[in-house]
Amino acid sequence: MTALHFAEGLRELVGGVEVVLSDIWGVVHNGLESFPEACEALHTYRSRGGTVILITNAPRPADSVQRQLRKLGVPDETYDAIVSSGDLTRLYVAEHPGRKMFWLGPERDNSIYRGLEAVTAPLEQADYIVCTGLYDDETETAEDYRGMMLQARERKLTLVCANPDIVVERGDRLIYCAGAIAELYRELGGEVIFYGKPHRPIYERAMALAGERQGYQIDRKKVLAIGDSVRTDLTGAREFGIDCLFVTRGIHAEEFEGLDQLDPNSVMELFGHPPKALMRELKW
Repeated sequence: MTALHFAEGLRELVGGVEVVLSDIWGVVHNGLESFPEACEALHTYRSRGGTVILITNAPRPADSVQRQLRKLGVPDETYDAIVSSGDLTRLYVAEHPGRKMFWLGPERDNSIYRGLEAVTAPLEQADYIVCTGLYDDETETAEDYRGMMLQARERKLTLVCANPDIVVERGDRLIYCAGAIAELYRELGGEVIFYGKPHRPIYERAMALAGERQGYQIDRKKVLAIGDSVRTDLTGAREFGIDCLFVTRGIHAEEFEGLDQLDPNSVMELFGHPPKALMRELKW
């Protein structure tokens, strides 16, 4: 199947849908401001009995993500719960007490180990690496870390990637994320553990929270994912066995100009397997 369905609004797609698993960055905000119509769409869906779980590759715990959402003007009523790759990474750190961690990332992400009995150490003494991002994502790329990653590979260190995204939007620019460093390390032969989309654990956690809200185990046929990344959102939903609404205003915006005029071969090249539906931006 290569046909593309362009939806006018979320209302067309949620008949029989009990749970929406929505991406955050690129769907409800762009890192600088919220998207009011998207927030209203999710709130309206909730008001009609649906459950909304926000799933994000943010390398911070859910409470930290919520504080950011509030600052950007995303109302708490937009969602029921948040699951972040940071939450799952914190579980990994908690389950490895006494092991020395080299933390690679900006100071704003220090909540990744705050409150845990984590022992931090220089790369030369560490037992594993936790990567939450680049030290300076405004000016650096993954290539700036090649030397560090070669050193880590020589020591056979496992790198735990707390954000599998390669890039995200920040306003009208694309900023490199931890996933870019993790992919470089993997190319160099290093071992990487990914937490977050498109990997299964974040979806399992989200479904567990949705089941708690609804009071019963949710059938995946009654779940809709929403996202703006082919690599993480669309791939993750497909591999987990749930439908996906793809928002084209996000990181792939330039690639999707004139999308409605694409031939089937071009559709397959872009998506692999098309999403359930597309919208330029999320609205009811």
